[in-house]
Amino acid sequence: MQKPSLPKGTRDFGPIQMARRNFILNTIKDTFQLFGYQQIETPAMENLSTLTGKYGDEGDQLLFKILNSGDFLKKVNSEDIASGAAATLPKVAEKGLRYDLTVPFARFVVMNRNELTFPFKRFQIQPVWRADRPQKGRYREFYQCDADVVGTDSLVCEAEIILMIRNVFAKLGLSNYDIKVNNRKILTGISEAIGEAGKEGSLCVAIDKLDKIGWQKVKEELGERGFASHSVDKLEPLVQLKTDLKGKIAFLKDFLATSEVGLKGVSELEEMLDILDQMGANLEHVDFDIMLARGLSYYTGAIFEVKVNGVSIGSVSGGGRYDNLTGVFGLSGVSGVGFSFGVDRLYDVLEELDLFPEESLKGTTLLLTHFDQKGFRYALNVLNQFRNAGIKAEIYPDVVKAKKQFDFANKKGIPFVGICGDNEIMTETLALKNLETGNQENLKVEEVISLLKGN
Repeated sequence: MQKPSLPKGTRDFGPIQMARRNFILNTIKDTFQLFGYQQIETPAMENLSTLTGKYGDEGDQLLFKILNSGDFLKKVNSEDIASGAAATLPKVAEKGLRYDLTVPFARFVVMNRNELTFPFKRFQIQPVWRADRPQKGRYREFYQCDADVVGTDSLVCEAEIILMIRNVFAKLGLSNYDIKVNNRKILTGISEAIGEAGKEGSLCVAIDKLDKIGWQKVKEELGERGFASHSVDKLEPLVQLKTDLKGKIAFLKDFLATSEVGLKGVSELEEMLDILDQMGANLEHVDFDIMLARGLSYYTGAIFEVKVNGVSIGSVSGGGRYDNLTGVFGLSGVSGVGFSFGVDRLYDVLEELDLFPEESLKGTTLLLTHFDQKGFRYALNVLNQFRNAGIKAEIYPDVVKAKKQFDFANKKGIPFVGICGDNEIMTETLALKNLETGNQENLKVEEVISLLKGN
């Protein structure tokens, strides 16, 4: 007999895990709606032509491809096989699982542009797939919770992203975290200032690994990517810079004096912080990180990354502005900005910090039990009265010994049992037992409802 198993990097979720996940998802969803975002969904699979070229070379390698149905080799010849994967792949796989929610959203905007009202604020909560090496906090199938605004250049949107992150984290009970912010224009300016204009993409891919592999290894990678040693040396003061937000901005204005685009990035950062101040919000948890790069190639302005301190998990949220992501689909000039919460990583963080509230696990409140067929029918008769009152209630479905029914309630964590015996049938009551205290009393159904709604 075959032993059941799961693909690496995927997981099942039982009732407890789902209750906790829904606590996270509902918290995020409520915040998105509070800020005026509307929910959409897109298919699990997209055409590979939609996905490829949007995530950089490394991202393209992590796309899960879907074999064409039927005889997927029918278009492949010996010359294709001899030429390798690049020639064979387009003939055997035309679709892939979505890598993130942002690119499918851009495709959605272009296809539905005549029905949408701009600026369009959307949120999306769905799974994505990446052919990554599984490890703690990193899965091959995981949920993202995206919020994006398209059709406006206003930096109010960036400021509100910071406010939404803080709103969600406060409701989740997280207080020790950093919202790292930067601007891709600043990184473009840095590449110009060190004499490597046009190489900002390679620069970002390398320094995005700074936290993981350290500055020495990043220097080696930059050298491998064709950066001159004297150019890499010019980065050192930025990497080692230890000062406050004002000090970093002042340093950058001098460092980027010859780069118009770099100074534009600094100006945008200052404007975003000023908007936060005008909204009455402080800069708590906000950390301007000059070396924050984020590897996705479509970012053009502000970028964000959120890390919870004191845990073994990496970033739990990130995002940024993209000026022309819809342009590749034929709709140019539509600027957007968005960010995403990693639900699976947030789950691991809350579990590691033991922050899940007990009420998030609450399931059935009342189990109706019985001794015989007559009691079973009576329980059926009153069951809907509880459900109509909004009380989570169920009936034990089989006529079995009372001990088995009570054991079921205990194992499932049901706090109250309503016993339907001969006396209860005759007096039209329930014997309500509190399994935690052991107290039991006979009450009318209406009284039980009133008592349970008060709990």
